Amino acid sequence: MTVLSERFDRALIYARQRHNSPHRKSTQIPYLAHLMSTAALVLEVGGDEDQAIAGLLHDSLEDREHTNTTYEELVDLFGERVAGIVRDCSDAEPEEGAVKEPWRLRKEKYIASLEHHSPDSTLVSNADKLHNARSVLADYRIHGEDLWKRFNADSDQLWYYRSLAETYRRLGSPLAEELNRVVTELEELAGRP
Repeated sequence: MTVLSERFDRALIYARQRHNSPHRKSTQIPYLAHLMSTAALVLEVGGDEDQAIAGLLHDSLEDREHTNTTYEELVDLFGERVAGIVRDCSDAEPEEGAVKEPWRLRKEKYIASLEHHSPDSTLVSNADKLHNARSVLADYRIHGEDLWKRFNADSDQLWYYRSLAETYRRLGSPLAEELNRVVTELEELAGRP
């Protein structure tokens, strides 16, 4: 049984302070809800405290232009294991002032990198993507095809989530089947196999 200590409390406060964007993209949902949901999904399948903390912090390096978080800071505050999981969950850690690679290239590289991740990182990554896919599915039910307008014009969200689902299934992630179910439902609603 996983016991959460004051380290988890500190991580939750840290996540709230660093991710000061009030809402998720094109919604009224506080951004912190996504981070807490990711941590909850990790815990619900037996993840430990480090994995749950990484769930809270999984976007802190990828969004460093907003969070001002560094890998070294995560190591100092939460340890190597947590910092490593967070780094693995990032599809880009842009250097200060650098431009991110194009969306499709970043996503292809990220999917390929999953083959080399630890089970810890795979679990947290899968929890993140599952929560995102559930949110997309819920919003698709409300907005239909207009939903896709909130994403980058060059992004292909259905391709991305299908590729992730297949990869997590191959890797044996405990949340893979649930992601597959969500993606299948989204594909069916959107009329795209």
